[in-house]
Amino acid sequence: MSRDIFIVSNSVDELGGVASWSHRMAELFTARGHRVELIGIAPAVLHKDFGDDLPYGMTTLHTEHPPSAWTPRHPWQRLDARARRREAQRADGVRQAAERMSAMFRAAGPGAVVIVTQVWAMEWVAQADLKGLQVIGMSHESYETCRASSRFGRVKRYYAEADRLVVLTGEDADAWIREGMNSTCGIPNPLPFPVPSSVEPATKTVVSIGRLAQEKGYDLLLESWAEAVDRRPGWRLRIFGLGEEEAALRAQCTALGLDGSVEFAGRTDDVPGALAGASVFALPSRGEGFPISLMEAMACGVPCVAFDCAPGVREIIRDGEDGLLAPTGNTTALARQLGRLMDDQELQAAMGERARQAIARYSPERVTARWEELFALLEA
Repeated sequence: MSRDIFIVSNSVDELGGVASWSHRMAELFTARGHRVELIGIAPAVLHKDFGDDLPYGMTTLHTEHPPSAWTPRHPWQRLDARARRREAQRADGVRQAAERMSAMFRAAGPGAVVIVTQVWAMEWVAQADLKGLQVIGMSHESYETCRASSRFGRVKRYYAEADRLVVLTGEDADAWIREGMNSTCGIPNPLPFPVPSSVEPATKTVVSIGRLAQEKGYDLLLESWAEAVDRRPGWRLRIFGLGEEEAALRAQCTALGLDGSVEFAGRTDDVPGALAGASVFALPSRGEGFPISLMEAMACGVPCVAFDCAPGVREIIRDGEDGLLAPTGNTTALARQLGRLMDDQELQAAMGERARQAIARYSPERVTARWEELFALLEA
C-alpha cells in the first residue's frame, strides 16, 4: 500500500552519512509509490546541496540552530531572570516547531510512519501530535559508540515508547535488547548506487573517503601510512573529505614527511570516480555504524582495509575473504594489512572481485523490502 513516510533528522542538508541515508531512502520509498517528507530540525553547519528538483518534500523547522536547553546546576541559579527568559524563548521555539510537524502529521493518510534518524530530533518529535502514527526511532552508530556518549541515556529515554528501534546490525540490536529496549531490530544501509559492470585497472593508489573529524581516525591512517609506504616507492594515499581536523592533519602529514605521497583531495560528489583506479580502500575510523564508504568501495571492486571498530564493519567485510581488518587503533597492524594488498596484485584482484559480488546482498531492493515488512508488521 502507498503510505505517508516522514523521515526526521537533525538536519536534512548536512554533509554526512545520516543525511545521505535519509535522501537515499526517500528516493527508494518514493519509487515504490510512497509519499515522503524529509524534516530537519535545524540547518546544517556543513551544508550539502542535494538539489532542488527532488521527488519528495523537504522541510527545515528552525531557520538557525536552536540553543541548548538550560538546566540550573545550583538552586540560586534559578533566580537568574535573563537565563529563565532565554530558556522560555527556547522552549517556545521548540513547541512552535513541534506544532509545524503536528500539522503535517495530522494531514497524513492511514498507515503513516515517522522514522526518526537521530535521538536529538526525537526530542522535537516527542512533543508533536503522533496520534495514529507508527513511530520508528533509529541509531546510526554502533551500540558501543553510543554507550560511550551522552546520547546513550537519551536513546533509552526518548525511544522507550517508540514502536520500534532500528539499528544497523543484528549484533547491535541484541545489545540494545539486553539494555531493555526489547522492540529493537537491525536493518542495514542500502547500497548507494548499482554495482558497476566493470572495474577500472588498479594503480598504486590507496583511497579513503570521509569527514576529516577525530572519530574518523585520519591521524591514525597517516601514522599507518608512514609505515606502509616506507620501502614501497610510487604509492600514493588520496584522502577525500572536508572537516574541522584538516589543518591538524596537514600539519601531521608534513611532520611525518609524507607530503610527497599523500594528497588531500577535498570533497567529492563522484564516489565511483574517486575510487577509479584505486588498489585499496582504507577506513581508519575509531567508531562507525554501518559505513556506506565501505559498501561503495566494494561495489567498485576495491578491496578494503579497516579497523574492526564496530559490528557494521565486520558484517560488511568478511576478514580474509573480501577485505582485511585490524584491531582498532593498532596503526602497525593497519599498516601491515595495507602492505599485504599493496605487495600482492593477485590478492588485490581476488578480494576486489569477491567484494563486488558479496556487497550485492545489500541491494536497495532487499533493504527496502525489509523496511516494507516492518511497516506491515507494525500496522498489523
